[in-house]
Amino acid sequence: MAAAPAAGGAARGRGVTSFQRKAAAGSRLAAVAGTRPSVRHGQLLLSSGLPSLDCVLGGGVAVGTLLLIEEDKYGLYSNLLYKYFLAEGVVCGHDLFVASAKEHPDSILKELPAPLLDDAHRNELGEEATVKSEDFQDSMKIAWRYQNLPKMEASPTTSTKFGHYYDVSKTMSLELFQSIKCHSFYLPEELALQPKMKTCNMNSAYTRLLESIQRIIYQEGFDGSDPQKKQKNILRIGIQSLGSMLWGDDICSSDTPEDVHSLTKFLYVLRGLLRKSLSACIITVPAHLIQNKAIMERVTNLSDTVVGLESFIGSERETNPLYKDYHGLVHVHQIPRLNSLICDVSDTKDLAFRLKRKLFTIEIFPSYGKPTGRGSAEEK
Repeated sequence: MAAAPAAGGAARGRGVTSFQRKAAAGSRLAAVAGTRPSVRHGQLLLSSGLPSLDCVLGGGVAVGTLLLIEEDKYGLYSNLLYKYFLAEGVVCGHDLFVASAKEHPDSILKELPAPLLDDAHRNELGEEATVKSEDFQDSMKIAWRYQNLPKMEASPTTSTKFGHYYDVSKTMSLELFQSIKCHSFYLPEELALQPKMKTCNMNSAYTRLLESIQRIIYQEGFDGSDPQKKQKNILRIGIQSLGSMLWGDDICSSDTPEDVHSLTKFLYVLRGLLRKSLSACIITVPAHLIQNKAIMERVTNLSDTVVGLESFIGSERETNPLYKDYHGLVHVHQIPRLNSLICDVSDTKDLAFRLKRKLFTIEIFPSYGKPTGRGSAEEK
């Protein structure tokens, strides 16, 4: 009879084993610097480097996922988000893998924005935010009921343990790079080392890039299927302007590209590598140059999170007084459903960004400033 209670206890133990295992795994992973577990879907999150973007994405970028940024027309602001993602990795002590066919990775790292870690800088930005807020309040006089409109993020003076703020007017100190590993992939150098290769309808550049990423994941111990023997860490992968002609791809120059499936196959294999490793990836793509929209739809479906930036530079909105406080719009095209039937979405889809003297922010775009269908037609 004494065995019965033991059996019952064992049965009860089996009933909560899966939950306890997940909780224990989450607590171990939470020990990784610069990360936090998500309460909603149990995934480990890391910051994109922009707290307001983390808010839009449901708390941050999940480890093992791909964040795709659709570049603005001139690539100014998308390149800034790309550098924010890498800068956050430096501050958190994560390993970096920087890939580019345009700028040398060393040049990209030298241009990363400086983190705001001391109170003097925080106070300085706090004063700037106050001045901007007063100007914003003055502009609200035409629609007084919007004066208490909430922002997507708190003031930079608010302390936070997850995510940091950066001063875009200064570059990061070289001392911060001493404690991290930076792996680079510069396509012109890689092509000079070996003759061209092409496998499985994938061009030479994508094949080399995949091999390089896979080698780093396995050799540096980021493979999730093989337990790490050393202290756990995260690999942040950044790929700049993927799909452009600089990568040897013609999807931006032709309606019927020669390697129509080259980019999509690359993304398919890359996501498989990310899913089983302690890594996260950001990719910028010149979506406005891709003429075949079917290809762009497949690229979107093969990504986890897709965010598009629409810059006002060169458009009628640049001189429109309704948009004078902003430099562009943010379009959240896709947010992943992780361990859930639904995804985390922000309270509003009307988002805009602006670049202040030192700070890049994403805010709720006032609905009174959004032109109606009739107004848009008149502008056209």
